[in-house]
Formats: sequence, C-alpha cells, structure tokens
Amino acid sequence: MLDVLALGLVIPVLPKLVERLAGAEVADTARIYGAFITVFAVMQFLCSPLLGALSDRVGRRPVILISNLGLGLDYVLMALAHTLPLLFLARVLGGITAASISTAHAYIADITPPEGRARGYGMLGAAFGLGFVLGPALGGVLGHIDLTLPLWVAAGLSFANFFYGLLVLPESLPPERRAAFSWKRANPVGALILLRRYPQLLSLAMIGFLSQLAHVALPAIFVLYAGYRYGWGELEVGLALAAVGVCSALVQGGLVGRATRRFGERRLLLFGLSSGALGFLWYALAGTGSWFLAAIPLMALWGFTNPSLQALMTPRVAPTEQGQLQGALQSLAGLAGILGPSLFTQTWAHAIEGAPPGAAALPGAAFLLASLLLVAGTMLAFRVAHPITVRAAA
Repeated sequence: MLDVLALGLVIPVLPKLVERLAGAEVADTARIYGAFITVFAVMQFLCSPLLGALSDRVGRRPVILISNLGLGLDYVLMALAHTLPLLFLARVLGGITAASISTAHAYIADITPPEGRARGYGMLGAAFGLGFVLGPALGGVLGHIDLTLPLWVAAGLSFANFFYGLLVLPESLPPERRAAFSWKRANPVGALILLRRYPQLLSLAMIGFLSQLAHVALPAIFVLYAGYRYGWGELEVGLALAAVGVCSALVQGGLVGRATRRFGERRLLLFGLSSGALGFLWYALAGTGSWFLAAIPLMALWGFTNPSLQALMTPRVAPTEQGQLQGALQSLAGLAGILGPSLFTQTWAHAIEGAPPGAAALPGAAFLLASLLLVAGTMLAFRVAHPITVRAAA
C-alpha cells in the first residue's frame, strides 16, 4: 500500500514535469513521456528475472528492501532533476529496482495454500487500490502547489517503507525451500523458458501480457488525454484516479475471495477481462468528463483478472520456482511496458495531430485499441484457462 501510495503521488505530476522540462506541444510531449515509460519498462524487463531468481536464493525480504530503497532514491533524483536527461536517468534507476510487486506476489505464494491464493492476491490488489485512493488525490493537491512536492513526499514514503520492512517484515521463504542461483534462470530469456515447461502456463501468461499491454494505455496517455479532452488539471486527474482506487479496492479487497469460492477462477477471469474491454470502449466514446467517470465502476471489475490469473498459474510450478515465475511474469509486464507507451502515445498523438482540443475524429482511439487487446485476451482465456488440482512437484 505504501509502495503504490508513493507511485500514486507521482502519477498526476510526472507528465506535467516532462512537459515543463521539454517545453513542447502536447503531441510531442506525449511521445517524450512515452519514452520515459518505455525506459522504465525496459529496465524491469531486464532486471525483474534477476531479482526474482535472487529472491528464490536469498529470500523475499532482502529483495523487497532493495526495491523500496531504490525507489526512494529514484524519487529524490526526480525531484532534483532540472533537465530531461537527469529525469530520464531517475526512471532508469526506478525500473532497475522496482521489483516489490512481483516479489510480493511470490511472498503470497509462499504463505498461502493454492485454494486461498485468489483471496490473497485480491487482498494485495486491495492494498494497491487503497494506495491509489489517497496517492493521486494527494499528488494532485500537492502538485497544484509545486510539481516536485509530490516527489519528495513519495521519497519519504518509500524510505519509511524500507524501514518498515527492515524492522517488521518477516522472511517468507525458509532456507530449505530456496533454490540455487543460476544466471541461466536470472535473465529474461531463461525466465521465460519456465513458462514453456508446464502445461498451459505460457498461454495463461499470454493472457496476462495482453491485459498488461492494455493497462499501459492508462499511464501512457491518461493525464495528457484528460487535460486535452476534458480540460482537467492535476487536481481533477488526482481525484479521478482516487475514484479508480476506491472502486478497485472494493472489488479486490471485498469481492474477490467470496466470488472465487462461488464462481471459480476461470469464470472470474473471463468476467474481469470482458469488463475491462467494455470499460475501455466506454472510455473511448465518453465525450465528457462525467461520462468518463461513470465508466470507472465498470473498469474496476477488471480487477478480478489478475488475482484469478495468479491463482490459476502459481499451482502449476514448484515452491522453489515461485520467484522465477513472478520474475518471468514481471518480464512480460516489462515487455508490455516497452511496447505499450509508443503504441498508445503514437496512436493518440496521430489521432489529435493538427486538431484543436476536443476536435479530433477519435481522441479515444488508444482506449479503443486497449479494448480490442482485452477482447483477444478474453477469447484466449475461454480456450485455455482451466484450473488444476495438483501442485507441481518440487
């Protein structure tokens, strides 16, 4: 929650900070901002398997601590950056160390039985949602005062998170369940090979990749899009993201566990992906800010997707490979983050190029593309998303 609270603080102001340092038009700013998102994802793609394999060897706790400390330093460097290259360097550092989410997923797999994992991942998603409730709203308020103020507060939260982990967080992976470190496993290609070794795991991971790729549309263009189409500033964007966090927390924290017991992971996965596809379609067609906000509860139902997908995947690998699995999944998320920013920012920039604000033929084209990606994910899930009852042998 503290991790995402810090992240949420930055979301409303980072595109504006890029815009200020770049001094460019909105379409060109979108392209530059897309490069910032891309480099973060490239570093995640390269480093997440390393940190995942490392967590299988030395435990989850040290990797989480490294991540929180690195993100704190990242936010400090961003706050001090007065040029685009220095801000770019800060994003490189953040991408290298941002492994706490994947390691937290491995932590959940360590401490919960397979039948309880959907609920565990739902609780983790709810914690992230709660972080997004306060983070963007507070970031919008603070950013209205000074664009760098949310970055300093985010740095303080990350350092507080580091000390919380240092003093409170217990280790979840005992020495007897750890795996030897191998550079063959600790790279993107080696980590992804794991996905081919177990039945249906690669196909399930591809569903996650399509979902992650669609999700990139939101951080890639939302702040600039909302300002362009609806005239929203940092405060309105922050409040809208807070609404997203509230709805997401309600779904993942309050509904996932009970819904999984009643309907099963497969049905919830299909429902979540379909809801996301419809939600993005609504976003694309929403001509006013009010209509855009009305789609947020529907989009929140997309939150069923990741807990259900994780619950379907983690029983398929051995306990000693959970970190490697999460590293591989994070690599796919990183790959989505590499491809997505250019895909969505270029789509949006092309749609608005040369048009006055709000007058583009289809300013929501990027959201329409995200909707089509989730339709493809739904179709694949219908074919391959079947639960298993036997855990893979160690």
